[in-house]
Amino acid sequence: MLIPDSADPIVVTGMGVVSPLGVGVKTNWERLIAGKSGIVHNDRFDTTGYTAQIAGLVPGKDRDPEGFDPLVAIDAKDVKKMDLFIQYGLVAAAEAIAQSGWAPKTLEEQNATATIIGSGVGGSPVMAKSALLVAEKGPRRLSPFTVPSFLANLAAGWISIQYGFKGPIGAPVTACAASAQAIGDGMRLILTGEAEVAVVGGAEGSVDPISLGGFGAARALSTGYNDDPTKASRPFDAKRDGFVLSEGSAILVIEKLSHAKARGATPLAILSGYGTSADAYHLTSGSPDGAGAQVAMRNALKMAQLAPADIDYVNAHSTSTEVGDAAEIAGISAIFSGRGKDLAVSATKSATGHLLGAAGAMASIISVEALRHAMVPATLNLDEPDADADRFDLIPKVAKAKALRHVLANAFGFGGVNAALVFSKFGD
Repeated sequence: MLIPDSADPIVVTGMGVVSPLGVGVKTNWERLIAGKSGIVHNDRFDTTGYTAQIAGLVPGKDRDPEGFDPLVAIDAKDVKKMDLFIQYGLVAAAEAIAQSGWAPKTLEEQNATATIIGSGVGGSPVMAKSALLVAEKGPRRLSPFTVPSFLANLAAGWISIQYGFKGPIGAPVTACAASAQAIGDGMRLILTGEAEVAVVGGAEGSVDPISLGGFGAARALSTGYNDDPTKASRPFDAKRDGFVLSEGSAILVIEKLSHAKARGATPLAILSGYGTSADAYHLTSGSPDGAGAQVAMRNALKMAQLAPADIDYVNAHSTSTEVGDAAEIAGISAIFSGRGKDLAVSATKSATGHLLGAAGAMASIISVEALRHAMVPATLNLDEPDADADRFDLIPKVAKAKALRHVLANAFGFGGVNAALVFSKFGD
């Protein structure tokens, strides 16, 4: 296992977010801590006949002054060449890269910059529309940009091209763990010396008829709160009935502390550890005892050279499904067997919904902000907590001030993939 140098750790120097809570890290953090929800009635398309009629939609400027405008980072002529997930990725990357101040000028600097942006689904809206177009009007009506607009690696491709990053490039497509694995991949590239800087994270824009219908057919989505969307995402609560499909992007810039200092960048937090594993259990459900999740968490702690007692807060993957919540709590309980209310465990998907492939990077940025502000965001809608989860401080409904040194963020996905990341306060 690669072990970071404690004297020269990997640090986060830039972050960017596009989510149902709005655009920008500051906006997202302030609304998250205020207990706001980004879950709304889904009016992007006609949901008549769908069991779930709500979603976590990224608001546009027409609805929110802090909403999404692709033109802040994309030329108007290029917008039509890309599906939403790429647009979200470019806008989040623009914020992260600007904050980091990284602008490679020389070929050596360009070659030393990696771009790893994961996506669980890629451009499913374009695929759905294209299939309909072929059926109705034939293949000759397709745009030459059809395939590049939906390929899952094209968020990474566009970011690389736009900024001239010529180092390693990749796009984990590991469902809801994709962006957490992207961060871990970037970390490894830096530790092996293959990159000096890595732009990492995830992008998802798959609130479309097929995704909504497909997850609905799998009975994975919340359907009982169509008339009260903000109450629908209820991690660890007895009245939960499934997850809320959401979209967005979260991007981070990471590099070694020595590299950041040499160029005058400001470290935001330390990326201390990463672990990943496979359940080898079921296509869509994790092992009930959280065995695979335990391996990922243990490996993340091992890389960070920390003990379970060192973790102050766990940003849970918990999406508000009964099986998933129970498996994660089983895993957390096994790793943190000696802990109780002294360990904060909150589920911020209660506010954002589930960003699928971008969820792990979103959790990572929330974890960094929690460290920076000494504040743990709440688990919304937590009226009747599960008995097994209630042994920990679930931060019900209202954010809580808490001194934090180390935070663990989980991300799990279909196919049995597990990923865990550890972030530490910079300066301790």
